[in-house]
Amino acid sequence: MDKTKLELSETVGQVIAEVERAVVGKRTLLESIMAAALTGGHVLLEDYPGLGKTLIARSFATALGLEFKRIQFTPDLLPGDITGGYIFNRDNNRFELRKGPVFANILLADEINRASPKTQSALLEAMQEGQVTLDGETERLPEPFLVLATQNPIEYEGTFPLPEAQLDRFMLKLKVGYPSVQEEAEILRRRRERQQEVVQLQQVTDAGRFLEMCRQLETVHIDPDLEQYIASLVSETRQDRRVAVGASPRGSLAFLKMARAYAALQGRLYVLPDDIKRFALPVLSHRLILQPEYWMSHQVAEDVIADVFARVPVPVLPSRANSNGTGA
Repeated sequence: MDKTKLELSETVGQVIAEVERAVVGKRTLLESIMAAALTGGHVLLEDYPGLGKTLIARSFATALGLEFKRIQFTPDLLPGDITGGYIFNRDNNRFELRKGPVFANILLADEINRASPKTQSALLEAMQEGQVTLDGETERLPEPFLVLATQNPIEYEGTFPLPEAQLDRFMLKLKVGYPSVQEEAEILRRRRERQQEVVQLQQVTDAGRFLEMCRQLETVHIDPDLEQYIASLVSETRQDRRVAVGASPRGSLAFLKMARAYAALQGRLYVLPDDIKRFALPVLSHRLILQPEYWMSHQVAEDVIADVFARVPVPVLPSRANSNGTGA
């Protein structure tokens, strides 16, 4: 196995292990967020309050050695509160840029659907282009740049649903979920033993090393048959009678990026069909616009995705030992 890939896998394992000191029992979720971060993708966390969404974001920032900023979205939040703007400095008689919290490596957009559409749209350019435009001047954001957004699925009064164009820019939509009884007991035990609220985490890597790991993903091999498989899956979402608008090509690219990232996390130089299948719901659930009669049912979208994966045949790949010299 290629040494750089082995090192990437080991470093990622150390990062996740460090985060697990604060976040109990969420290994699959943490791996998904880590894989999305390596691809430069943004993540939407939709779940109930108190499940550790903010803790997850802050813990990743600490372990990765990245700058972390948090914005609490409210109805009166303005675009300038996110991006910043030019302020007149009386001392030197000129305008100076005062950067907003978007100028960070990891930005937590807490309860993003509580802000007005105008304010939500302030993130669009940042999420897609890695830059913001202020008074006609373009300012690049730090690299890496990752948005972790949260929204509460049970409180819709006074909220503004994210437009489809913005939802499509999230690589994944994930749920945190409640801990099991044993996991919750472990949370209590750890809190009692450390005798303080904050978990002191250690930095595992830094921004430079993280960007190098991101670049290594480009060398992960994906068979052309798997690319055709992804294209067929996404195309099939557009044919289902329950779907008004299927997934866009951005959904296909999300499958490609996530599959390669997850393969690298596992220490592999090649993608398997299961690497694609494991991200079926996170990649597609927020990219499907259902027919009006199904808008009130969250289960329909999951049924559509399950049916799509059942209909599209999984390609049979050649033995890895004889394929491109990249066998494990």
